Amino acid sequence: MRIHIGCNMVFDFPQQTPLIALLNVHYSRAGDLEQPDYLTTMPAVPVTGYRDGFGNWCSRLVAPPGRFSLGTDAVVRDTGLPDELDLNGFQHQVQDLPGEVLTYLLGSRYCDTDVLSDEAWRLFGHTPLGGARVQAICDFVHNHIEFGYAYSRSTRTASEAYRGGKGVCRDFTHLAIAFCRCLNIPARYCTGYLSDIGVPPPHGAPDFAAWMEVYLGGRWTAFDPRNNAPHRGRILMAQGRDAADVPLTHIFGPGTLAEFRVWTAEI
Repeated sequence: MRIHIGCNMVFDFPQQTPLIALLNVHYSRAGDLEQPDYLTTMPAVPVTGYRDGFGNWCSRLVAPPGRFSLGTDAVVRDTGLPDELDLNGFQHQVQDLPGEVLTYLLGSRYCDTDVLSDEAWRLFGHTPLGGARVQAICDFVHNHIEFGYAYSRSTRTASEAYRGGKGVCRDFTHLAIAFCRCLNIPARYCTGYLSDIGVPPPHGAPDFAAWMEVYLGGRWTAFDPRNNAPHRGRILMAQGRDAADVPLTHIFGPGTLAEFRVWTAEI
């Protein structure tokens, strides 16, 4: 399967503004790209890149005053198969986890495990260990939070999403991650493209999506508490502890987002 992916973001800046963008496909999928998904800008400005502490590719630039756009466009090859869920995935004891995984057991900016720990054990302490427990968490979060773009708020933590019961995909993901970490299951935040391939209409406007990966049986497996069903065409862009590590753009100054468009469609 070949999937056409890309995005375009248009900003209005009152002054020269430094910016970091995480809009490229993750290095683990780089071999599936038919051509590099270079970040392009209008007007053209120099763009440099670096890898952050999680291995994500970050593009660094300085936007001029006025209207400024940036985006990517690419074709990626995909198996076309739905997500592989391993509900029998083995849960490791903390002392047996690899060192590089331990950071995904800790609380973070949006995943406030210290607030949710007691509630996590109350809700899920009786469930089977491993993949079945993760799925129980996803089932609960999927049913507990009401989805709506009007509920989007960039400062909402996992515990606030739990108390409020409303949010967008990042809130579903933060809450599920926090519950997993409270129960000693390493979990990390993922952002990327999620197509409507194979999903019955009606379809909403294409957008970026958030989901999580949990460490079970010696490997990372994707779980999606927002949709709570296997999907086709999930294309990873970046991963970290939570959304604070992987913003689409990090703008160092005032600016207004004037337009935002995402596309992901089977060719």
